[in-house]
Amino acid sequence: MNILVCLKQVPDTAKVKFNRETNTLDRTGVENIMNPYDRQALEVALCLKDKEGAKVTVLTMGLPQATDILKEAIAMGADDGVLLSDRVLGGSDTLATSLALAAAVKHLGDFDLVLCGKQAVDGDTAQVGPGMAEHLGIPQITGALSLNYADGKFVVVRENENYQMTLACAAPLLVTVTKSEKEPRFASIKGKMKARKAQIPTLTVADLDIDPATVGLKGSPTKVKKAFTPTPPEINGEIITEEDADAAVDMLFEKLVKAEVITR
Repeated sequence: MNILVCLKQVPDTAKVKFNRETNTLDRTGVENIMNPYDRQALEVALCLKDKEGAKVTVLTMGLPQATDILKEAIAMGADDGVLLSDRVLGGSDTLATSLALAAAVKHLGDFDLVLCGKQAVDGDTAQVGPGMAEHLGIPQITGALSLNYADGKFVVVRENENYQMTLACAAPLLVTVTKSEKEPRFASIKGKMKARKAQIPTLTVADLDIDPATVGLKGSPTKVKKAFTPTPPEINGEIITEEDADAAVDMLFEKLVKAEVITR
């Protein structure tokens, strides 16, 4: 079983501040970390490796410094990592990002399972994983809470608004993960030693079967025109403490008439 996990390096959102003068995020001095949802996806992959003897490859798109999270993943138990990095990719929106990552997956070979975090905490779009599945032409299951392999199929319990669904699908398949059944593991001493020696190959757009015009700013139809902090809603509430239900209804009725919300 071959598994690929997509990771993203993101700023620690608990420490990011919003600059009200420039309407941009101030990431000064903010540490970059592995996207928390991606860490959950990695743990799902490592659990399958423990059970099924799978090979786990991790992939990220970003600047050279993003190799840090690849080595962290290898220290946790992944077998190898690949960095997709190219100045041409700068400014890619979710469409261009999913296209580039899908092309990288195709370049790397055939995978039974592709795992992504449900969304990245610095964008919260939840679009890249599903976009990759479309570009790869494979089925997708989103919002997984658990994932197992039985009778030649991947069995996924996924979240829904009011209930959970259990779905089964044969390989190849892409799954986005909300939460793994187990807490993400810590890196072992042996894993850290392996990660320290690991050589991380770098792919560029020239290595992929992709038109450079379809990625980066040129290939991104999404344009951010303005960013701002929403004004907190003004709340003018009043609690009616009358214990008698009929009297409380009468009081509420009179207040609504006075506020011209309703008429007599």
